[in-house]
Parts: sequence; structure tokens; C-alpha cells
Amino acid sequence: MDFDWIWKAILIVIGGTLLLRVAGRKSISQMTLAQTVIMIGIGSLLIQPVAGKNVWVTIAVGAVLVFTLVAIEFLQLKFDSVEKFITGKSKILIENGTLNEKNLRKLRLTVDQLEMNLRQQNVATISDIQWATLEPNGQVGFILKPDAQPVTKGEFQQLRQDLQQMSLLLHSLYQAQSNLNIQQPENKTNLFSEVAQNSHDYQPPKHLQ
Repeated sequence: MDFDWIWKAILIVIGGTLLLRVAGRKSISQMTLAQTVIMIGIGSLLIQPVAGKNVWVTIAVGAVLVFTLVAIEFLQLKFDSVEKFITGKSKILIENGTLNEKNLRKLRLTVDQLEMNLRQQNVATISDIQWATLEPNGQVGFILKPDAQPVTKGEFQQLRQDLQQMSLLLHSLYQAQSNLNIQQPENKTNLFSEVAQNSHDYQPPKHLQ
């Protein structure tokens, strides 16, 4: 019985791991078009030695694919025109709460598909969005209007400090008012009830009784 498939399988795993390590660590959702095409090509190649193809040729072809990907990414770093052609640019989908119908038609993206992406990111209303874009990797990025943005931890701490300062200010004003020693009537009596009771609610000075 031929056991060559055992060492071939081990070699495929090791070689494939090294090739993918060189190609990058991006997930499928973060890949550009070129990266997706090459990763699919590598996946198809890796299974060929099991079907009887030469394992060394397979690894060599995979290395060429990865080298091509690295070369493309290097060119994108050097030339903006190459990046624009291969990767593409972000497209505006929503501007100030209004759908950009022209770009939606150009991208063949329906409103239902856009709403599905926004719901997955906990956005309830399109009118709450200041800007929304479709990124080259297919993800929808957005920023909410100022009045619809959630309070951050920093903003909460600032609000807490403002409230503490306001409390100190009110306390200072209260102390200042107390220091004025404004005389308030100590006895609030009803003169008519005194007549009915034939007595004073409080004791007046003896020389004035």
C-alpha cells in the first residue's frame, strides 16, 4: 500500500501555512479583490497533490501566487493609481441622512441590502446617519449625527465633573447667603387667633405685656 499521501498531506499543511503567513493575516471580510482571488487559487492548488498531482509543483505555484500578491500590494503602496484600479475607492451611500441613489444604482446595492448591513451594526434610522460609505472590502462604514451618537466614557466623566462643580458653586452661594445674617421674623403668629385664645402664641417682653 502506498503511503506517500501521508507525507504529502503533512507537507501541504506546512507549506500552505507558510504561504498564508506570507500572504497576510486579513480575514475574508477584510480582503481586497486581488487577495480573495489568490487565496481561492491557493486553496484549489493545495488539494491537487492528494489527487495525484506533483506536490512540489503545487507549492511552487502557490509561492508564485503569493509573490504576485506581495508585488501587487507593494505597487499599491507606491502608486495611488494602481491602488485605485485594483482595490477601488470608497463610495458614499448616505449623506446627511439622505440616500445617494446614484451610487446605489452604480454599485447595484438595494436599499434592503443597505438596511440589513446597518441593522447588523445597531443602526435603527437612516436619518440618524451623517455619512455612510461602502468600503473596497464590501463593508459599510458610517458615522452618526452628533445628536444620535451614544455618550462616550470621556463625555460621561466630563458631565460628572461639570455637575460636581455646579454642586460646589451652589453650596458656596448658600454659604455666602448665610453669612449675610439676614434677620428673618422668628415668630409668625396669627393676631386673630390670639384674641380667640385670649393668650399670646409667644411671650412678649414683660414691660410690654
